[in-house]
Amino acid sequence: MLQTSLHPHLLEAGCDEAGRGCLAGPVFAAAVILPSTFEHPLLNDSKKIAEPTRILLKEIIEKEAISYAVEMVLPKEIDKINILNASILAMHLALSKLKIKPEFVLVDGNRFKQYRDISHQCIVKGDGKYANIAAASILAKTYRDEYMMKMHPQFPYYNWNQNKGYPTVKHRQAILKYGSSKHHRMSFQVSPPKLTSLF
Repeated sequence: MLQTSLHPHLLEAGCDEAGRGCLAGPVFAAAVILPSTFEHPLLNDSKKIAEPTRILLKEIIEKEAISYAVEMVLPKEIDKINILNASILAMHLALSKLKIKPEFVLVDGNRFKQYRDISHQCIVKGDGKYANIAAASILAKTYRDEYMMKMHPQFPYYNWNQNKGYPTVKHRQAILKYGSSKHHRMSFQVSPPKLTSLF
C-alpha cells in the first residue's frame, strides 16, 4: 500500500506527467490533493497498471479527491521550450486549476521549478511510493490516452489507438512512409526502425 502523502498534516498536491517520451501529441500533467485517509489496494504507478484498472482508478480518484486538475501542453509549445520545460509547465497549469491552493507540492521525478510561493519536493519514482503522485499519474495517463484515441481516426496509419504516440516500430515506420502530422513534435528525431536479419 502506498503512503498517501509526504506530509499528511498539509494539503499536499501530487504531480505527475504523461507523454514525455512520445513522438506525437501533447504532454499531459495532473495535480491531485487526496484526503489523508485515502487508500486503494490497486493504486500504483500508471505504467504498472493495466488499462481497465487505470480507468477504474480514474473514476475513484475523481470522486474522492479533495481537488484535482489535468492540463496539457501542445506539440508546438513543446518544440519551442523543450519537453522538460513543457512537462513542468503542464504541471504548473494543473496546479493553477486546483480549486484549493495546496500547501505543498510533491513531484514525480528529479526536476521541477517552484510553483508560486509553494514549497515542493521531487521524488524519483514517486508514482510508486506516494498515492497522491500515483493518482496524478493515473489521471495524466488516462486523459492523454483518451486524447490520442480521439486523434486516431484522422490519422489511422500512425496507430495512435495502440501506441498513443510513443515511438513504436509501426509508428516510426508510418512517419518515414507518410511524413509527420500537425500533432507530431518536430524537435523529436525519428530514427528508422532497426532491421532484424531473417537468417
